[in-house]
Amino acid sequence: MAFDFKKEYKELYQPATAPSIVQVPSMNYIAVKGKGDPNAEGSEYKRSIEMLYGIAYTLKMSKMGSHKMEGYFDYVVPPLEGLWWTEAGVFDYSDKQAFNFISMIRLPDFVQPTDVDWAKDEATRKKKANYQAVEFFTYDEGLCVQCMHIGPYDNEPATISAMERFAASKGYLIDLVERLHHEIYLSDPRKTAPEKTKTVIRIPVKTVLTPNATIWKAEGK
Repeated sequence: MAFDFKKEYKELYQPATAPSIVQVPSMNYIAVKGKGDPNAEGSEYKRSIEMLYGIAYTLKMSKMGSHKMEGYFDYVVPPLEGLWWTEAGVFDYSDKQAFNFISMIRLPDFVQPTDVDWAKDEATRKKKANYQAVEFFTYDEGLCVQCMHIGPYDNEPATISAMERFAASKGYLIDLVERLHHEIYLSDPRKTAPEKTKTVIRIPVKTVLTPNATIWKAEGK
């Protein structure tokens, strides 16, 4: 049976709808950086998703060709994720044009930067499109407050406010200086009603002022 990150690491991909504190391990991704309204027709964001899935499935299906990766095991392609920020440091959901993003998909540890380079060349050759914007990206996320948001993306501010209040009640401070607002998209918006859409939201925190928070420690694959 193919390895499924969502099932094996439920504390990272299936959190409760109530906020919790989690220690997230360093992980490798394929990633594309861009900016602008993600919902706009022909947006950089939509193009980034096309590129990521093109590379993700080229890597997964490498087992069928001559490119062999040491330690390869069959796996389910992990869900799409995104790191988000604005130059102003505040998210205004009425001005999505100001959004910056890094779209990404998690990689199994056996995938190396040279494998991603191969996949970019292979996808470019087969699909007659340019995939060179895709990068091998390592993100050491660390300590975060996280929560499962259920509902439209535009309703996220209420969930985020609840997460910030929870973090403060446990003695943590929001830390968006070197780390970023993180979302994991568990639902296909083409097939899921907005009110049923599931999104994992993570916000980095720091400084434990009181020792009464329960921290999940997740081991990366």
